[in-house]
Amino acid sequence: MFDANMPTDQVCLGRKRPVPSCPNPLFLQWLTELRDSAKEKGLKTQYVYQKAINSLKKYPLPLKNGKEAKILQNFGDGICKILDERLQKHYRENGSDAPIHLATSCHRSNMASSKQMEEPQKEPSGNLSEHMKQTQKEVRKEKGTKKKREYVPQKKSGGYAVLLTLYRHTQMPGSKGFMFRNELQTEAQPLCEKSFTVPDLGSKYTAWSSVSTLIQKDLLVKTHNPARYSLTDQGLALAEKLDSEESGMAKEHVEQMSEEEDSQDGPDVVDLTSEEEDEEEQEDKESCRSSKSSERLATALSVNQARAHISESDATGKSQTLESGRTATSWHLPPGSYDIVLCVDVIETTGGSSGRKQELVKELQRNCVTFDIRKLNVGDFLWVAREKVTPVPGQLRPPVGKELVLDYIIERKRMDDLCGSIIDGRFREQKFRLKRCGLRKPIYLVEECGSAAAHLSLPESTLQQAIVNTQVVDGFFVKRVQDVKESAAYLTIMTRYLQKLYHNCTLFCRSRELEGDGGDESEQTANLSCSLMAFTEFNYGAIKNKCQTVREVFARQLMQISGVSGDKAAAVLEHYSTVSSLLQAYDQCSSESEKEKLLSSIKYGKLKRNLGPALSRTIYQLYCTRGPLS
Repeated sequence: MFDANMPTDQVCLGRKRPVPSCPNPLFLQWLTELRDSAKEKGLKTQYVYQKAINSLKKYPLPLKNGKEAKILQNFGDGICKILDERLQKHYRENGSDAPIHLATSCHRSNMASSKQMEEPQKEPSGNLSEHMKQTQKEVRKEKGTKKKREYVPQKKSGGYAVLLTLYRHTQMPGSKGFMFRNELQTEAQPLCEKSFTVPDLGSKYTAWSSVSTLIQKDLLVKTHNPARYSLTDQGLALAEKLDSEESGMAKEHVEQMSEEEDSQDGPDVVDLTSEEEDEEEQEDKESCRSSKSSERLATALSVNQARAHISESDATGKSQTLESGRTATSWHLPPGSYDIVLCVDVIETTGGSSGRKQELVKELQRNCVTFDIRKLNVGDFLWVAREKVTPVPGQLRPPVGKELVLDYIIERKRMDDLCGSIIDGRFREQKFRLKRCGLRKPIYLVEECGSAAAHLSLPESTLQQAIVNTQVVDGFFVKRVQDVKESAAYLTIMTRYLQKLYHNCTLFCRSRELEGDGGDESEQTANLSCSLMAFTEFNYGAIKNKCQTVREVFARQLMQISGVSGDKAAAVLEHYSTVSSLLQAYDQCSSESEKEKLLSSIKYGKLKRNLGPALSRTIYQLYCTRGPLS
């Protein structure tokens, strides 16, 4: 039976007698410190140290040094080396005979037991439990007060530029509330130090990579296809805060400049000893002030003009918005400010017969051709005019130069590859995409494959006919070479030719989004070689699997019909842009024969030939026959 008069304090002391849990308390202490330090810094090594602590607690024998601990699970060379370094430091501070095993823990247990003997005399056990609860509450409070830091993108970073651009776009009258990727990158670039399209040297990330972080933090929403980017309520609040901070800093800067100007209006103190130097310095300062004030005035005017254009666009229609868009995106490269660089598609240097592909790169290097290997969404080779940039003092990498695509693009085909592309349908599709890419001088580089030509799936006459059709019907320039060396020689000659051709040209940037695929014929004939597309816009517009319009899908459907080329499909689209409009035209016909001949008189191509009754009847049967085609 339990005696109620028995003193409870002795029972508590007997149950709470400390038992040494680990014969290596110093090692355990050091590993715990390392784990806590890694946890504070948010490092994943905290889990490694925790596993080592668990293994050490289970080990019943004392360890003399860190090297012996390597027999334990989760103890690697790194942890053992750290323990040995700590142990040497311990010996230096406490002497070579300092205890590292149970002595320390025993000493601690004695101290703990003596304290526990004194504590019952000082206060009752109830107060002790209350004190422990209070300390636990305080610890919880401290943990609770650790507030999660609000995410704020660094100034001049990609996320900062994207948030500010979207916010300012939403504040403009007539704003649609979202932006497409291409226009967002173009407008956000001046607010960002890094490029949104070209990664830094040795890195695969661009400033655009921070958009995924904004989406994860619920600051940005990505919807539709093509993607539309808009701010959430949380993102709008943060962007408003960033914009107010930036405008506040700009206001302070203007006030500071005005104060300096006011101070300059006071009585002048003339120093006769350095009159000329002071005059020169004062002139420089005045010129700087005037240039800065004029820049501020110009930026304010440009913003007001842009807003005026947008507000007027609702009333006056599309023409004024196009005009304002042209002025916003127009920039130029004067003669001598750019280099002509050959761009090689990455697929032409890797994969497949890599030995043959590497031979092309070596030949270009041997010919001292300036080239750049990158991902091209259409074509295998093209040339860009890359802006010359000078390194900025204090920055590790030079700023990213602007790039304009020259009008020459090359699709390279070996005879065996040409045979395969004709069989699987890639040949027609590639030609169609080259025509629609926006560059005016497409070139087909056909390379012989030597003895392998005898084992091709198609007869040689068929391949020759396909090459001739590419030149005569499609209007491509076809260049035939024997091997890789001749291909590299042709690319070298073309690079030197283009460097000479554009030597004294001022290159202007044009936008396909604003001017359309064809543009104005008068503008094209005025200066063909100097109105060029930006590389980012060209490569983005040439993406193969991007979302297509109804018109584009209709064109691809028509091109699946035997005998319908790209020119014929384009001619049909000029009259009937969608399937629905074509079916409505068929419904308006009075007889069956009229429906079959509806498309026969449509003109196509440069020679303006008729589409013909046979092809017109085939298209009619495809879209209007309810049962299976015979």
